[in-house]
Amino acid sequence: MVKATRLPRNEAGIETALGVLKQRFGERLNTGQAIREQHGHTTTWIENQAPDAVIFARDTAEVSEIVKVCAAHKVPVIAYGTGTSLEGHVNAPAGGVCIDLMEMNKVLAVHAEDLDCVVQPGVTREALNTHLRDMGLFFPIDPGANASLGGMAATRASGTNAVRYGTMKDNIIALEAVMADGTVIRTAKRAKKSSAGYDLTRLLIGSEGTLGIITEITLRLQGIPEAIRAARCSFPTVDAACRAVMGTIQYGVPVARIEIMDALQVKAVNAYSKLSLPETPLLLLEFHGSEAGVAEQSETFGAIAEEFGATGFEATTTVEERNRLWKARHDAYWSVLALRPGAKGIGTDVCVPISRLADCVTQAQTKLEELKLIAPIVGHVGDGNFHCSILVDMEDEAEVERADGFVGWLNDLAISMDGTCTGEHGIGQGKRPYLQRELGPATRFMAAVKAALDPDHIMNPGKILAD
Repeated sequence: MVKATRLPRNEAGIETALGVLKQRFGERLNTGQAIREQHGHTTTWIENQAPDAVIFARDTAEVSEIVKVCAAHKVPVIAYGTGTSLEGHVNAPAGGVCIDLMEMNKVLAVHAEDLDCVVQPGVTREALNTHLRDMGLFFPIDPGANASLGGMAATRASGTNAVRYGTMKDNIIALEAVMADGTVIRTAKRAKKSSAGYDLTRLLIGSEGTLGIITEITLRLQGIPEAIRAARCSFPTVDAACRAVMGTIQYGVPVARIEIMDALQVKAVNAYSKLSLPETPLLLLEFHGSEAGVAEQSETFGAIAEEFGATGFEATTTVEERNRLWKARHDAYWSVLALRPGAKGIGTDVCVPISRLADCVTQAQTKLEELKLIAPIVGHVGDGNFHCSILVDMEDEAEVERADGFVGWLNDLAISMDGTCTGEHGIGQGKRPYLQRELGPATRFMAAVKAALDPDHIMNPGKILAD
């Protein structure tokens, strides 16, 4: 495991706060080692830093009550959803209380005529779309994992549909949140736009629980398209595939999804999902609209792709075939693990302007080969975001060091290309050093906001900024 920074513990405050919370919540205050370690665990190689206790909150009032007790005794508070984050977001480097929000899992209201809904943070994206299906509506943000919507808001998640529908910041209308002193606030009403005051909604989106705990979310919805067409084609090189994407975007084809897999990722997907795709760089696309519209969009893309050497172009509106292809894409992480049984899969992401994407991916592949690391690449190529899944033998210290060095090198490369060290994973603990390099003096003003809203630094300490 990669060592995580530890912060000073407020032993007396933690002991007193746990005593007060024990009286209030009884057996719902969990202090067993297994459940504490579960809530310090994410799909990362950063060491586990367990909280001192876990409470499963049932409503906003309980979250507020817990935070008020912790604030009174200056005890850290960490919000927890499904635990699918990748950069140590839910670790407790100073101990404290973890508030698990997964029992707050109700869809509170659907306003079909307004294309919005109100949900609690523990609702997962799959559960919401199941709830909406019979109404002809869906929520488009798809990070791959069946993450909680509260966690997706807190990390400003995106995913395969972002090229058309945007990220979480584009699809949240308003939030309810518990702030560091236990005050419950609402950041906006349900109106589609507002110029009333500071935009606290977007300040909290992506704040990773360091400013407040999100307890209710008002989301934008979309109508389920009349027709959906999936397509795929192969390319001789990653560079050719990326140039086809640039041509498609510049031509104005409204693709809903456009994903890239390098040759190694295609090989992994073929083996894991029992497919027979050509093992060369591949684009996987989806078009949404009317029957005529999606046919025209896919034909236009096919013509553009052919100019860049594409082969094997196939398009389908068959639900079963579409689902088979996208299921394989969403299982990419598991397919990578199967390439090297026993290895740890380390996911990292960067995002660059799409004009620099081909160069960035190609340089990453060259560096991986130089370091003798196995790391298939997959990406949301329509917005310049890609992921490397590095397979690492955690018992091999030299290999761990090489992998850690590659992650740092890749972050610096993306920043040098006017990109970002993370397109959607977030900062957490893992990418804190690179935020300063990316934004420089701006982080000082972020720290000022943090100090103003959380003067005792109890809200998810040790994340995003140095405490």
